[in-house]
Amino acid sequence: MSNNPLNAAALRGAVDLSALAKPARPAAPPAGAPTSAAGGSYVVEVDDRSFNDAAQRSMQVPVLLALWSSSQPQSRAHVDALAAIVNSYGGQLLLAVADITQALQLRQALQVQQVPMVLAIIGGQPLPLYVGEQSDENVRAVLDQVLQAAQQNGITGRVQGAADAPEPDDAEEEPLNEHHEKAYEAIETGDYDAAIAAYQAALQANPDDEDARLGMGQVTLLKRTEGVDLQQARAAAADAPTDVAKQTTVADLDVLGGHIEDAFARLIDLVKATSGDERNQAREHLIGLFDVVGATDPRVKKARTSLMSALY
Repeated sequence: MSNNPLNAAALRGAVDLSALAKPARPAAPPAGAPTSAAGGSYVVEVDDRSFNDAAQRSMQVPVLLALWSSSQPQSRAHVDALAAIVNSYGGQLLLAVADITQALQLRQALQVQQVPMVLAIIGGQPLPLYVGEQSDENVRAVLDQVLQAAQQNGITGRVQGAADAPEPDDAEEEPLNEHHEKAYEAIETGDYDAAIAAYQAALQANPDDEDARLGMGQVTLLKRTEGVDLQQARAAAADAPTDVAKQTTVADLDVLGGHIEDAFARLIDLVKATSGDERNQAREHLIGLFDVVGATDPRVKKARTSLMSALY
């Protein structure tokens, strides 16, 4: 991700981060509801828990995720300016704002190294846009591209404003599976081991629980990459093209950053370049990443075919 706005037309899906956030309780305000703190009807403040609601809204309307840090107050100024621009689009976009000093899971999952940082979420998939402050002109150009990409993906809804927002549904939600409940609670406290154990228990109870399978893969990925410096990892991997540990670390980071195909290609090349135990380690790691992305993802299906060709 560079300081210059990326071309949103080059839409490439990443890991669906919504599975890492616990669904909001019924009493919580719905994503898309107006918030005076951000200064507009089309802006909502989110954290690790409520981010899921915003991600779900991206199935109907393109969502922007703006990350700032209360430890760097100047980063909020650009977010507020972005909110004013988003509001001028009259509900074509929803802006979700998160403070990374509070949203620790989002910070880790997105490998945030600089704020402000802005992404788009279209159909549940994040798309990096830019980091650092940008001019209003550049921001509007990027938002126009986001809308174009959303339209190409059939996402053409609008956010309801303050005047016509519906009342929250008072109906009780279906209780979460107890294992998923434990997993979400563990994720919120940063206890990845406990979250993994909870997902394992869910799969023991129901081997067909795809949400648990995806959740366990994503949390395992977060645990493996916690505290890893992206630039240092890439430099180390470049110096050791057949080192399994270094190559798999970069593949993990690529998946977190949305570079799914790059991650798969890196590990398939590693399978081709290694043998014996090292080759098996690379193969097993790649299969583990398939579980993170999801078995039905077309990139996974394509990579499975490439892996078979590399093995035989």
